Amino acid sequence: MSRDIGAAFRALHRRGDPFILANAWDAGSAKLLAALGAPAIATSSAAHAFTLGRPDLGQVSRDEALVHAQSLVAAVPVPVSGDFENGFGHDPETVAETVRLAAEAGLAGISIEDMALPDDTAYPRDLAIERIAAAAAAARALPRDFVLVARADGVMHGAYDLDEALARLAGYEAAGADCLYVPVPGSLEDLARICASTTLPVNALVSGDFTRVSRSTFAALGAARLSLGSALARATQRLIVDAGHAMFDNGDFSPLWHSIPGHEVDRLLAGG
Repeated sequence: MSRDIGAAFRALHRRGDPFILANAWDAGSAKLLAALGAPAIATSSAAHAFTLGRPDLGQVSRDEALVHAQSLVAAVPVPVSGDFENGFGHDPETVAETVRLAAEAGLAGISIEDMALPDDTAYPRDLAIERIAAAAAAARALPRDFVLVARADGVMHGAYDLDEALARLAGYEAAGADCLYVPVPGSLEDLARICASTTLPVNALVSGDFTRVSRSTFAALGAARLSLGSALARATQRLIVDAGHAMFDNGDFSPLWHSIPGHEVDRLLAGG
């Protein structure tokens, strides 16, 4: 891809006009989503882990995540961003190296969270900010644009409250992050506080109760992008589980009636 994919990805981030960042789990799902109109694709650490038969959170190595990301980059013409958990290491230099390797893999950006995986504890605030500062310095030293998303995941995991998340976001912004993200902030009012607290683009996760929120509502709150996380992958798994129960418990194959025709899949995989 000769164009600056990082710059193209950055241009999608507009406060109050959020684009949908579609998280895929393999080359096929990435191609389908791009053919359906996704302007950008992201990996999902959870969805990727599921494809390997593993649970979420710290179960995939950096090498595995990079190879997986490269397969998505090669599959689609749109920018691809990596969900790279805690950067695959605790120290700032490891996170910086992850940024460099992600760029070499062809990614347009990555997100880095502040949980000390595989533990469910958060890094101290000062260390979390130092890690983002190192990642930002590595990103700015690249020969092309690269979008660094700093995540405050402690609210989702119960490690700290929203006030602490806002303090961390302020530190991440000062450290050079390009986009901020608090997964599962609890309420739309909380998301509005997050968006109002910064001049940077804010990512909102469309999962759980937030799947009932329209794009226009997210826009009115000031969000700049809407990621799906593992929600689409889990919706697919819901179909497998429901069909599996129907087949193996009751000998009922009717859930398969609603499957998409093979020729339609072929058309989308061929580029729409």
